[in-house]
Amino acid sequence: MLYYRKLSDTLALMTAQPEHAEQLAQLQTICFPTLADEERFKTVHYLKHMEIFGDGQLAVVDGDRVVGATATVRLDFDFDHGHHTFAEIIDGGWLTSHQPQGEWLYGADISTHPDYRGRGIAGALYAARQELVWRLGLKGQVTAGMIPGYGNVKHQMSADEYYQGLLSGSINDPTLSMQMKTGFEPRGLLANYLNDPVCDNYGVLLVLPAEKDVKYAS
Repeated sequence: MLYYRKLSDTLALMTAQPEHAEQLAQLQTICFPTLADEERFKTVHYLKHMEIFGDGQLAVVDGDRVVGATATVRLDFDFDHGHHTFAEIIDGGWLTSHQPQGEWLYGADISTHPDYRGRGIAGALYAARQELVWRLGLKGQVTAGMIPGYGNVKHQMSADEYYQGLLSGSINDPTLSMQMKTGFEPRGLLANYLNDPVCDNYGVLLVLPAEKDVKYAS
């Protein structure tokens, strides 16, 4: 089922199409410049994602320009054994971890071009993902949020101290704090989640239950 939503006079959110694949790969490089190359999606990966779970691949476009995106899969997630890695989820970039009958929507990534930040693109993508959760009757969204703010202070505090500061509100992280405001609930710190020095390889397990309303979702 193709998704389409007008965000402004020029911006539109839609189901990603094969003609977007090359720009989606370029957007990954722009938005995640320090992520290990083997953990970054390439054009061929995006084409595969569209084959295995087309509904879960979304792009935001300004005319013919791709300026935002998210890639998702369905999984049966075991929260009693929640520690996992990005590499396990993306399976070499191909997203073949996808379980067609999985009860959770796992967000592998979300990105907004730097020129378009502050225009509600990430919020609209999270809303579209929640709408997909509702349409498919899933339990909610699960993801591992990066904590890019930690890389700048890792010599001053431990990752756990940074995480506790996020929970208490005394620390504001440029990515995770926004995700929490969207409605995501932190469920724990994930060491060695991915290979990216900007967050010292840490992620935070996040859950957004289907019962929660999300701004812009309808």
